[in-house]
Amino acid sequence: MQTDVKTRTITWTGASGSKYQYKIFPIGTTMNDTPGNYIFAKETKPGTFRPIYVGETESLADRLNNPAGHHKWACIKRQGATHICAHVNTRGARARRAEEADLLAALKLPCND
Repeated sequence: MQTDVKTRTITWTGASGSKYQYKIFPIGTTMNDTPGNYIFAKETKPGTFRPIYVGETESLADRLNNPAGHHKWACIKRQGATHICAHVNTRGARARRAEEADLLAALKLPCND
């Protein structure tokens, strides 16, 4: 995964070869009420992230502002998540689910089952 330390972004690549740019936030950052895709990740060394869980939501705020309420939080916490990678995706639920499926097919994720 390519990271841009200056702007705190990361590019994740799906199985299709499509590249998706996400902003990187520490867990606990207040998210805006906007639709998007997200990845819980662990920073394994400065600027290097290991993905733990990928998802999509109609509201990043509703889904991520209380991470302990996430249905996979026990696994995400056990895997040592330190950050949320997120990006706004206003192209609709179908586009968000397609991106999620593309990333799921490419990444080895311990908390998606």
